[in-house]
Amino acid sequence: MSRVAVVTSTAPFAQGGHLVIAHCVVQALREAGHRAELLLTPQNRFGRQVSAYLATWLTDVGLGQDGEPIDQVISFRYPSYAVRHPVHVCWLNHRMREYYDLWTRFSATLSLIDGAKERIRRAFLHAVDRYLLTHNVTRVYAQSRTIQARLRRWGGVGADVLYPPPPQRPYRCDGHGDFIFAVSRLTPLKRMDLLIRALAQPEAQAVRCVIAGDGPEAPALAALVSELRLEGRVRLIGSASPGVLVDQFARCRAVCFPPRDEDYGFVTVEAFASRKPVVTCTDSGGPVELVEDGVNGLVCPPEPRVLAAALRWLMEDQGLAERMGEAGHARVSAMSWRAAVEKLVLV
Repeated sequence: MSRVAVVTSTAPFAQGGHLVIAHCVVQALREAGHRAELLLTPQNRFGRQVSAYLATWLTDVGLGQDGEPIDQVISFRYPSYAVRHPVHVCWLNHRMREYYDLWTRFSATLSLIDGAKERIRRAFLHAVDRYLLTHNVTRVYAQSRTIQARLRRWGGVGADVLYPPPPQRPYRCDGHGDFIFAVSRLTPLKRMDLLIRALAQPEAQAVRCVIAGDGPEAPALAALVSELRLEGRVRLIGSASPGVLVDQFARCRAVCFPPRDEDYGFVTVEAFASRKPVVTCTDSGGPVELVEDGVNGLVCPPEPRVLAAALRWLMEDQGLAERMGEAGHARVSAMSWRAAVEKLVLV
């Protein structure tokens, strides 16, 4: 039996898939007979990232409070992989995306002076991340090919891909109902506005949708629903408990998940675990690695009318949705937390 510290970073009052993954790993380790605990390290805001890396670097993960040695560390996102341990596996969610794949988008919002400061910080953290992921860890896994490609492009860091299975929740299928379900943190990159605009197209005039999630885009999305006069067909239900999410997945016809260049996205495997097809976009990143167009879902360009036609197709053909949902379930059934832990544990 090994003693494993599962380490991830988080901002105060923040939730997200990275924390769900960390908790699932802890549970799977315990079920496999290991002793495991979750350790959270800081993820500071812009201008204070270096202090977060330093605090994580100085965090003692060598011994537990009982004085017994910790045998291994499993870390995830920045800067949690800065913890030091001789047996350290990083199962990477992502580095600080504003300094990597989102740099062009991020830097365009900065003033001349702020831009100069951020370029210096970016260069420094690129060097730090590369050192940590090539010298401070024993092995690196990427949670998707999208993340793997980013590692290779920025830093030349090699990594094998290991997809996270669905969270350990009682997913089920209660049939294929009369609505589309979408769930996400409501930020611009998740593109719930694209889904709402698709529902306003003539091709989707009879499609109903439930959108779960909270975030900074919530007021703007509510205003868009009102502007497009979709109140009768689109419900924004806000933040939802795991039980409510499982229920919505169980009852919907299909799931729409159209983010831009997503790292991985639990939504896809949650839908498949509920025997529901997924509609996503060609530039959605991680989801496209799992959704096979015409097999277990539909992959379309990120255009409202095309997305609308895809949603209508599934709403008009329940048999198609059922067949695709079964194919998705078969895809995700091959993934397990036990198998993931067997790869992550080296001791």
